[in-house]
Amino acid sequence: MQRSKQYLIDDLSMQESWRLFKIMSEIVDGFETLSEIGPAVSMFGSARVKPEDPLYQQTERFARELSEAGFSVITGGGPGLMEAGNKGAFENGGESIGLHIHLPMEQHNNQYMNIRSDFRYFFIRKLMFIKYALAYVALPGGYGTLDELAEALVLIQTHRIKPFPIVLFGSKFWGGLVDWFKDQMVTNKFCNEEDLDLFMITDDTSEGVSHIKKHVII
Repeated sequence: MQRSKQYLIDDLSMQESWRLFKIMSEIVDGFETLSEIGPAVSMFGSARVKPEDPLYQQTERFARELSEAGFSVITGGGPGLMEAGNKGAFENGGESIGLHIHLPMEQHNNQYMNIRSDFRYFFIRKLMFIKYALAYVALPGGYGTLDELAEALVLIQTHRIKPFPIVLFGSKFWGGLVDWFKDQMVTNKFCNEEDLDLFMITDDTSEGVSHIKKHVII
């Protein structure tokens, strides 16, 4: 019985070792695919928004304006607001990048990419979003959007990366969360009031682009 248990431990250890090689391979593939892209802005948002939704059309316009300003656009490469971001850049003749994650639901590729990289691991995909972005645009979305936004805020707050512009698009969507930041996190001294300066909120795509251009030299 003890011997069988040891075989199981050894087998699990070997599986973990092989997983490390998969992780390393995925990182190398991402670096090689994205190393030649131009100055880029990462855009996040829900995969569930339909093309007829005004938010989809606003996101498409935001990405088009970013492209006109000389930025490449990086999204998760899926449907919804990711598709809108890629479409706005792609149809404007700009560089449109999709970082596709393999999921059992929602996540199929959109057709508006001229550069694509595929990922199995979320943390590697988030690394690529951070490493190759000069700014973030967080659009309305779910847990995934919140995860990507929170990661950037933590890395900037803790000085693990250089500060870059973060735009929260949609005051009605983000306003309640920011109020909670103020009422709970700042009031209870879980973060400093100046930490709220790490992002700006807007409903105007041109204002968002201007904010990014003001803080980013390309």
